[in-house]
Amino acid sequence: MKRNLLSVALASATMMLAANAYAQSADQQAPAPAQQDQTKDKTQDAKTLDTVTVTGIRAGIERAIDTKRASSEIVEAISAEDIGKLPDVSIAESIARLPGLAMQRVAGRSSTVSIRGLSDDFSTTLLNGREQVSVGHNRGVEFDQYPSELISGVVVYKTPSAQLVGQGLSGTVDLHTVRPLDYTDRQVVFNARGEHNSNGDLNSDVSAYGNRFSVSYIDQFLDNTLGVAIGYAHLDTPGQANQWEAWGYPTITVNGETANLLGGSKSQAFSSTNKRDGLMGVVQYKPSESYETTLDLYYSKFKIDETLRFMETGLGWSGATLSNPVVENGNVVSGTFTGVRPVLRNDNNTKDDKLFAAGWNNRFQFNDDWAGVFDLSYSKGERDEMLLETYSGLGPATDPNAFDTVDFVMGSDHPTFTYGRDYTDPSQVKLTDPGGWGQEGFVKFPHVKDELWAVRADLERSFDESMFSSVEFGLNYTSREKTRASGLEAFLCLAPNPDGGGCRDANGNLSGATATVPSSSLVHPGVDLSFTGIPGTLSYDIDDIFGLYNISPLVHQDVTNKNWTVNEDVTTAYAQLNINTDLGSVPVHGNIGIQAVHTDQSSDGFLVPLSAVDSPTPISGGATYDDYLPSLNLSFEFPAEQVLRVAAGRQLARPRLDWMRANQNLDLPQSGQNAGLWVATGGNPELKPWEANAYDVSYEKYFGGTKGYVSVAGFYKDLRTWVTETTVPYDFTGYDPGDAPPPASPIGLITTPVNGEGGTIYGWEFAASVPFDLAWDALDGFGLQGSYSDTTSNIQDPVTGEDRTIAGLSEKVWNITMYYEKNGYQARVSQRHRSPFLGEIQGFGADRSQRFINEEDIVDVQFGYSFAESSALNGVSLLFQVLNATDEPYREYFDGSGLAQKHSEYGRTYMFGVTYKF
Repeated sequence: MKRNLLSVALASATMMLAANAYAQSADQQAPAPAQQDQTKDKTQDAKTLDTVTVTGIRAGIERAIDTKRASSEIVEAISAEDIGKLPDVSIAESIARLPGLAMQRVAGRSSTVSIRGLSDDFSTTLLNGREQVSVGHNRGVEFDQYPSELISGVVVYKTPSAQLVGQGLSGTVDLHTVRPLDYTDRQVVFNARGEHNSNGDLNSDVSAYGNRFSVSYIDQFLDNTLGVAIGYAHLDTPGQANQWEAWGYPTITVNGETANLLGGSKSQAFSSTNKRDGLMGVVQYKPSESYETTLDLYYSKFKIDETLRFMETGLGWSGATLSNPVVENGNVVSGTFTGVRPVLRNDNNTKDDKLFAAGWNNRFQFNDDWAGVFDLSYSKGERDEMLLETYSGLGPATDPNAFDTVDFVMGSDHPTFTYGRDYTDPSQVKLTDPGGWGQEGFVKFPHVKDELWAVRADLERSFDESMFSSVEFGLNYTSREKTRASGLEAFLCLAPNPDGGGCRDANGNLSGATATVPSSSLVHPGVDLSFTGIPGTLSYDIDDIFGLYNISPLVHQDVTNKNWTVNEDVTTAYAQLNINTDLGSVPVHGNIGIQAVHTDQSSDGFLVPLSAVDSPTPISGGATYDDYLPSLNLSFEFPAEQVLRVAAGRQLARPRLDWMRANQNLDLPQSGQNAGLWVATGGNPELKPWEANAYDVSYEKYFGGTKGYVSVAGFYKDLRTWVTETTVPYDFTGYDPGDAPPPASPIGLITTPVNGEGGTIYGWEFAASVPFDLAWDALDGFGLQGSYSDTTSNIQDPVTGEDRTIAGLSEKVWNITMYYEKNGYQARVSQRHRSPFLGEIQGFGADRSQRFINEEDIVDVQFGYSFAESSALNGVSLLFQVLNATDEPYREYFDGSGLAQKHSEYGRTYMFGVTYKF
């Protein structure tokens, strides 16, 4: 299917080029879009909804093309109609279809955006031009927080301009909400949709059925000088997945041959409820041509409740005995383990996210030559989590009879197992510590808070007769504070243990405590793990069982290391000349400008010596520095609707916030390789941004004004500075060794993020939007959108010189959409591909963890019908969707060996909905 769709895309683009004669004749009838005043709000590009004569999918596509064509920067865009006609679960899926962009799935949902092969750490997200906070640990916005129903448009800037404050190194995503005065009359839209997950009820905790609904109201008052827009969107969607995960693959020797052996296994049934409520409000008042004020409000509450019921078994990394191993291609593909001690886990993870954003914008037209803008904004995000683990098994690890025998066979994606005992039998399974981990359960309550204040003032001077249409200059100030708190982290013990050392007795021995699961707490039927050959395991009400445990708080370096605050005050001054002239017979527009950015950053954290983990010392650090970011964008409009764009500029991406923490975990080992040396791990509050000199070129051929286009673009980023985590020398002068002998030298080693220099990121992109009726009238209603991008990086570690993999970098990304819309009928098939990349997930201890994620192809299908105006059901539309139609799994693998680390099957989602608009 991948090759077929790509072939269709290339063939269609070739057909469009062959239809050039038709397009040139259409040029004479379709006027070129007017040059855009670059100081205007970029949402103007996608507005003027009342002037569009086409409707539906085509209307949205043409408005997006108009935005792309009229912009001085290289951009990609989505219009409101485009999103509305493909009402995705969140704006994430809509953005993922843009050229050069890709999404990472989290728990089956599209969440974070990658632009030109780079992760969300390298981009910035704006809402109505204002920088947004994140509920994650870093800067990257999780786009599933934003309902597609509440967003009217998206512009993705791939090249910078001086007036674009808050830009990223890979690009900038600007989400837009509606402007009610852009509409000529009242509009009310109701939308309701039901859904079903094809995996069914893997866990009886969560139904396979979900729903979503939304309502939007737009109206104008006081002779169209006052506009109001209100939108509400509710989502209640299930998540169901079969998952398998490997601990790793140690090597053993079999008949003189070295082979990889499965070290341990997790067979999981995952289920979740995802409940999101989003609210958008806009009040726009324009009493005269000289003044306009707009108040934007956005609120989102997203609660996720995940239940994981699974069997975890140590194999190669345990005391079990392997027999009858079979080796193929350097891997043990089957065998029998004797003496295994499976751990049955019933875990519950919750996330409670809240986002709020407010912005007050004031525009002044002082006279024919001078205009100004004053803008105030505030953004806040909070996340409260609970991660709860409970364990059961055949008996404690101290019981010599609490073991089993298991046969295993490795498959292409995951193994299958045959155990000898019945793990659904309550008489055989006990609450205990079967793995000998020193705990019968564990619980964590991490918390994240992110706040950002901003104020901006701009002035513009327009010129009547000049190669420069205007000059802009302004000042923007942002103050951001992000805090992460580990909260309580504690062992769950069946017997009291107040010393914080886990579930052990006074001599440090495993407690061996057990408890019977009350029959009233049992969940029937038990969880089904048959996708890995396991009939099932015992399931119980986790909330009921939680009350049986004693809590023993964990005192450890890693817990304190998760408590930090980062403050960042950024002042940006800019000046920009907007160009609108002719070079001979060639119209040229664009801009040239510079930003001066002053950063004052600081962090508060803790120094935690390994010898005194219960006595951390508060520490802080920070830095101030200046960056100067020049930019140039030029667009040349040639005959036959051809546009050539060139851009050059300096771009930056601020370092990850968790890497800027002041925390340090400290040790002074008395033996081993680093005996007598200070050794530490931690953050770097003096860290400076990624910075690159960027060069872009784009050739674009348009057809019929804004009906279609084909483009080819190239980009090259010469990295001046970048960030990586490595081990470097560090001066520990003034550090107290405590009772240990003082080191001979204060110079030790610290593993920390540092700035490196040199390296390149480069690539090229192809994109096409092709309505087939441009080539043949008989194909009216059919069309294609497609894109392909290829990105390469060349970066070395500043200490070792080894090649480094950039997080989020997929070398190849492509998207293709075939659509049909005519006479009320519409259909669309979309496929997006992403090659392997290094991604980030939430790992052990609720910390971010990097994993290598395999390639994937996501296919979505949509069918719909809109009743005609002459019908009694005028305004009603029906919609049927299948998301992830091919049931594409999510797969992680171990770098180097390429062996499977995780395999998740999230199933298909079927949706049926009704929309009523009047």
